[in-house]
Amino acid sequence: MTAPPNRRRDAAKTRALLLDAARARFARDGYRTTTLRDIAEDAGVNVALIARYFTSKEGLFEACLTAAVDELRRETGDVPLREVHLVIAEQAARIGPEGAPGQLALLLRSSGDERADEIRRGVLRTSAERLAAAAGREPGDEEVLLRAQMVLAASLGIVLLRSVGAMEPLQSADRDALAGPLRDLIAALLPTGPGH
Repeated sequence: MTAPPNRRRDAAKTRALLLDAARARFARDGYRTTTLRDIAEDAGVNVALIARYFTSKEGLFEACLTAAVDELRRETGDVPLREVHLVIAEQAARIGPEGAPGQLALLLRSSGDERADEIRRGVLRTSAERLAAAAGREPGDEEVLLRAQMVLAASLGIVLLRSVGAMEPLQSADRDALAGPLRDLIAALLPTGPGH
């Protein structure tokens, strides 16, 4: 009678192994050049299991992006707008020349595949819409959405520049050093935010 639970645990473990391997491969090599065989080999499982759990490469990529966003949401929770700068500073401070964590790298890297890029753009669009909603955006208020997108773009720019070691003092700034300027940036772009 214990066989079904063991199989379920193995299925969950296999699915998690595939997601971890795929996220690392997609972030490092990009969508187009990553093969299902590469992912299965990295995960140590049979390539047929990808079709079983994710249907296709596109389905696996979408699951990786969804998992990345879910992970970011777990880290940030439902943070009030007045604290968003602290969350961004915390995430940016964890990034060094070794690169962005897998979830951020997936959101930053173009895949070279139109459908995969469409999925990625949708995830970024949703993130900006959530930020705009936190700023009190009313339906049809494009200015608040634009400003939220600018906050997201600036945040991703910070992540990108830190991950390539492009310049100092940005590269070595810690969470506390980043938090103040980020607070000011968000307050300037989203006036209902920190400092208002």
